[in-house]
Amino acid sequence: MKSRFTIIITLLLLSFTSCKKIILFDNFAGFIQGTTYSIVFENNGRLEPQELKSDVEKILHGFDMSLSLYVDSSILSRVNRNEDIILDKFFIEAFKKSVEITKLTYGAFDITVGPLVRAWGFGPDALKNFTESKRDSLLKLVGMEKVKIENGRLIKTDPGINLDFNAIAQGYSVDIVSDYLTGRGIKSYLVEIGGEVRVKGDKQGVLWRIGIDRPSDDNNLPGNDLQAVISLKDRSLATSGNYRKFYIENGIKYSHTIDPRTGYPAKNQLLSATIIADKCATADGIATACMVIGKDKTIEFLDRHPEYDAFLVFSDDSGNYQTWTSENFKRFISEAGN
Repeated sequence: MKSRFTIIITLLLLSFTSCKKIILFDNFAGFIQGTTYSIVFENNGRLEPQELKSDVEKILHGFDMSLSLYVDSSILSRVNRNEDIILDKFFIEAFKKSVEITKLTYGAFDITVGPLVRAWGFGPDALKNFTESKRDSLLKLVGMEKVKIENGRLIKTDPGINLDFNAIAQGYSVDIVSDYLTGRGIKSYLVEIGGEVRVKGDKQGVLWRIGIDRPSDDNNLPGNDLQAVISLKDRSLATSGNYRKFYIENGIKYSHTIDPRTGYPAKNQLLSATIIADKCATADGIATACMVIGKDKTIEFLDRHPEYDAFLVFSDDSGNYQTWTSENFKRFISEAGN
């Protein structure tokens, strides 16, 4: 699950005045893909917000019909049922990006994790029937080397393989909407879908400000209790955390983030990982991988990949919240209340 953000926009009146000109900002919001979205954009006076909203929702509906597990007639649902179907551009591009992130994270991110997610009781058709005896057979269905695209179709080595784009889909949808807005000639905007964010430009020198929720189990209202505020320009941001989607059984807490390499829910001191990258799909996938590998290995990964910035929240040995910020992004992050 990607933790919801609160988008803190400094231009609440949607206008900015300078001595040279007035820049107007419009916004619209809605509900799509089982979550909310919001868009703020610079309007040159030639854009009609309701027309733009209609176009965006058509794009997102088409995206849902491609990659949603919750739409029975989506391409993904039909692929998982082993129907013979030609893939669309959304599916193909999401698959290619997933392959890239899987290689980058040495398998910590893997969209073939679907059978494990389902067995642990998460997702639209969860069975919650994981047992030690089933682990080996489930792991045989996991691994990006077991799937490929050939002649516009997904080829599986085993019909039991199921894909789950949940860890990258919303970030990718943010990129698609952002590219559409850029194509319309919009020079400054913020796109937020389900908490994943991409921004372009600024507001005549004022950076976009994005709040990150404190990762506590009882923090269920986005924006009610912020951990930090990030100032952002021309980049994307995604957060993954285990503190809102889990279940407790026999006194044991099971998170929804499954390690595709072991078959078990990830268990470490990392509470949330916020990743900043150029593309939101990349930030989304890497944030999920960070929750799998934990704090120390995440820091090692970021040392090897300075092109990504990060803000981590973790618990120390005493159970207290601690934070870690990558060096390049320290100047853009302030603790909430500072």
